Amino acid sequence: MKFLKIFERGKGDGFDYGRWIEAAELELATKQSALEAEYGLGHWPNWNSDLAKGKLSFSDEQGVQVIADVQIVGTFGRTDWLWAWANSHLPEPFVQDSFAAKDFGEKYRVAELSSPSVAADDLNILGWRLTAAAVRLADGIGAYRAPTGNGAVFLIIKSLARVPKH
Repeated sequence: MKFLKIFERGKGDGFDYGRWIEAAELELATKQSALEAEYGLGHWPNWNSDLAKGKLSFSDEQGVQVIADVQIVGTFGRTDWLWAWANSHLPEPFVQDSFAAKDFGEKYRVAELSSPSVAADDLNILGWRLTAAAVRLADGIGAYRAPTGNGAVFLIIKSLARVPKH
C-alpha cells in the first residue's frame, strides 16, 4: 500500500504543520481501514507482543492468526506522552522509526515531535496523532495501540501476515 506524500508549504511562510498532520491522520485512518478489512485488525479477541523482537500477534480460540513486525512509537501513562526515542527502557532496534519524527520535528521546529515528552488533556488522542506522524514518516502500513496498566504503547506496523494453516 503506497500513499502519495505531500509536504505542504504555505505561501512563502514555511511549513504548515497543521495541514501536514491532518493529512497524516487521514492517511493513517485509510491504512487502518484497509488493515481492518484485510486482516481483521481491531477485532481479534487476543493480542500479544514481544517488543524485544519487534513482533505483535493476534489470535483467537484457534491460536495465532496474524503476526506483525512493529516499531515502537511511544507510550503514555497518567500524565504525558513519551517518545520511544527518548525511552532508554525500550529495545533500541525497535525504536528506530520514532527517530524519523524527532528529526522531522527538529527540521521544521515542531515541538510535539522533537520534545522527549508531551502533555495533553487527552493522551489517547495525542498518541494517535503523533503515531500518525510517525507512520507517515516511516512508511508504516498502519498502527496499533496496546493498552498497558496505566496507559498505552503505540506501535507502527511495518508488515502484517496471516499465519499459514497446517
